[in-house]
Amino acid sequence: MARPRRCRRVCAEPDYGSFRPDGIPGGESITLTVDEYEVIRLIDLEKLTHEQCAKRMDISRTTVTEIYESAREKIADSIVNGKILLISGGDYRLCDGSAIHFCRKRCGRPDGLNTQSISMKGENAMRIAVTFENGNVFQHFGHTEQFKIYDVENGQIVKEQVADTNGSGHGALAGFLTGLGVDTLICGGIGMGAKNALAEAGIQLYGGVTGDADEAVKALVDGKLAYNPDVQCSHHGEGHHGEGHHGGHCGEDKHGCHGNGGCH
Repeated sequence: MARPRRCRRVCAEPDYGSFRPDGIPGGESITLTVDEYEVIRLIDLEKLTHEQCAKRMDISRTTVTEIYESAREKIADSIVNGKILLISGGDYRLCDGSAIHFCRKRCGRPDGLNTQSISMKGENAMRIAVTFENGNVFQHFGHTEQFKIYDVENGQIVKEQVADTNGSGHGALAGFLTGLGVDTLICGGIGMGAKNALAEAGIQLYGGVTGDADEAVKALVDGKLAYNPDVQCSHHGEGHHGEGHHGGHCGEDKHGCHGNGGCH
């Protein structure tokens, strides 16, 4: 018995249902399904990777690739052969905004942040951000999809929130954190370019940290956090745009990473 197809999560139905070549009132048409439209929107417009798109749509990366190839072929057929492009149907469900990887600026959260709107920092609060994945400190600053934000007052954590980076990469994350009012960052591996950007933004860095995110913040507040002040990513990966690296994700394996869970 064949496995049922997983219903694809989309942010919202398209604002436009069809595109017609100029001067052709009728003619042959081709239908782009709503889930195909969503893959095109996420990958070609929002510049997400296939893996990030898969998480947003709650499907596998292989399925994303199959949908993407089908969608691109249909769009090319419409443009080259003058066919009317209809957008309709498909196996999909609308996102209600409750998922971890929800849609940017389309699920009733105009600021595009995850789980809840990030509130203003209190006048006397210290705001700590942690690269975040499944409760732990995520080990590659430039590829983190979420930050957990902690507000600390009088030595106590008074508020916890989670922000989705919406695919922002290395160069944009320092500005992203500045916009949230963050003054301290806890992370695993981090490249020199990102370290310089954080320093310019006045954000205190504690790199080379591993383990539970909540425990790391508590340790920092208590002055007991084990970190590596000289942490530096030595991977050579294509994921490090603008930092001269080519290859894998720092901290996700042991190649090029040494000590304290960070990268030197």
